[in-house]
Amino acid sequence: MKKLKSYNESRDGVLLVDKPVGCTSHDIVNGIRRKYQLKKVGHGGTLDPNATGLLMMLLGKGTKLSSQIMGGDKTYTGVMHLGIVTSSQDCDGEILEENPWEHITREQVEAQFKELTGDIFQTPPMVSAIKVNGVPLYKLARKGQEVERKQRFVHIFRFKLTDWQPPLVSFEVICTKGTYVRTLAHDVGQTLGCGASLDVLRRTHSGDFDVSGAITYEDLQELSLSQLNERILPYERYAVQIR
Repeated sequence: MKKLKSYNESRDGVLLVDKPVGCTSHDIVNGIRRKYQLKKVGHGGTLDPNATGLLMMLLGKGTKLSSQIMGGDKTYTGVMHLGIVTSSQDCDGEILEENPWEHITREQVEAQFKELTGDIFQTPPMVSAIKVNGVPLYKLARKGQEVERKQRFVHIFRFKLTDWQPPLVSFEVICTKGTYVRTLAHDVGQTLGCGASLDVLRRTHSGDFDVSGAITYEDLQELSLSQLNERILPYERYAVQIR
C-alpha cells in the first residue's frame, strides 16, 4: 500500500474523461480518487448529470490549474424539445407545461438562434449550483422557493441548427464559460411561445481540449496505474502559462 501511495504522487496534470449520462461530475472525482488512491482530484468545469462529454479531471498539482482550465470557450451539441417546459429547463425536471408546437417552423427557430448569438445576458436557472447567501439554488428549488438571480453576461459565438425533426431540434453552440445551454433552449421556447426544454447535451470541446482525446469512464476504470500515467497530460505543460 505504501508503494502505491508513493507511485501516485507523480500523478500531476490533466486527465480527459468522456463523461457518461446519469452520473455527476463529483461521482467521477470520487471514483478516480478511490481507485487510484489519489488525495487531490478535481475537475475543470461541471457537467449536469444528464449531460455527457468532455470532463477535464485535475490530478495532484493539476488542481492548481482549475481557473485556467475552466476559462476556455466551450462547444456543445444538443437536442431541444419544443412544446415542453420543465422546472429545471431540461428533461431531468418536472414537466410544468405541454404546449402545441406544430405551428413552429424551422425558420422561426433559426431566427431565434440568430437573436441569441453574440453578447447576451442570461438568468441562471433555479436548479443550479450557484449560491445565494451561501445556499445553492438547487436546494432552495427543492423547497419550492424561487429567488431573484443576478443575470450573467455571456457570449455566444455560434448557435446553429443541425437537424430538424420537430418537436426535436438538434443544434451546436460555441460559447464562453458560464453559459447555461439549457437556459438557451428555454429562452428560445419562451420567445416562440410554445416553450422548450433540453433533452440532450454533449460537450465536445473546452479551450484547447477535445473529447476525441478523452477516455470513457467505463474504460478508465479498467486502467492500471502505468496505463493511467500514459493518459495524463503533464502539469508542466500548462503551469508555464500561469506563472
